[in-house]
Amino acid sequence: MEATFRWTLVTAIAPVAWGTNYYVTREFLPAHHPLYGAAFRALPAGLVLLALCRTLPRGSWWWKALVLGVLNMGGFFALVYVAAQLLPTSLASTVMATSPLAMMLIAWPLLSERPRPTHLLGAVAGLGGVCLMLLSGTARVAPGGVLASAAAMAMSSLGYVLAKRWRCEAGVLASTSWQLVAGGLLLLPLAAVVEGTPPALDAPAALGFGYVTVVATALAFAAWFAGLRHLPASTVGLVGLLNPVTGVLLGTALAGEALTLRQCCGLVLTLAGILLSRPTARKPPPGVPGVSAGASPAKPVTRRSTP
Repeated sequence: MEATFRWTLVTAIAPVAWGTNYYVTREFLPAHHPLYGAAFRALPAGLVLLALCRTLPRGSWWWKALVLGVLNMGGFFALVYVAAQLLPTSLASTVMATSPLAMMLIAWPLLSERPRPTHLLGAVAGLGGVCLMLLSGTARVAPGGVLASAAAMAMSSLGYVLAKRWRCEAGVLASTSWQLVAGGLLLLPLAAVVEGTPPALDAPAALGFGYVTVVATALAFAAWFAGLRHLPASTVGLVGLLNPVTGVLLGTALAGEALTLRQCCGLVLTLAGILLSRPTARKPPPGVPGVSAGASPAKPVTRRSTP
């Protein structure tokens, strides 16, 4: 139970860092360069993790890293970059709150993880919170930004479940680095063809990319995939609801975005969904009263009779 709670806290690092990423991208990174922006985010982070683990893919992990690199990194980063440029920070992050339900539905056939009723209820609560925050804000909602964010959510949900299914013996850092490097290398030539010359970076943009690369990518994805390795996909997906909560609060506090009463209600629903995903203690096995799950029953004490 304690270990599960600790892994939940570790996993929470990722959505909080991703929630800040929308604000940094919108405020500091160059606009109209989503492919270069995604490549500059993925490739350096992957190289840093690869230098730490010093492990190359083997066997089927060459093509698995390529598939996951497109779903979780390359395509996902480019779509998130577009969404962050077109939508306010709060709206861009709240669309991703639909990912818990998507991950549950995908994990059911691929991982045989049947979602618990509390997890489904939490996903519905989070989805209701998203609807309140999206449909009642004061800012204009750009359809292209919503579509980009929804597509990013669908791609990453599938990629996260596949990453859990394809458990890598080399470890979390290694598999995360392979995905990041693969996604970045695929994006660079595509960015050169579509966007031409790379954008010039001033000091704020360089610092912004540094934060996005180290904190919102290398650290965040290492924590996220570690959580996927130790927790059910449904629990990890609901912890991901901290992404929109962080985005909304940061957009309100720093970007001056208005937070309406309905959006506050949406935040409450989202937090309720996270609470429903909290780890619970297992019931003791039948026939062993007073013994918690995973614990060995106490051996009986045999007393020697005195002569």
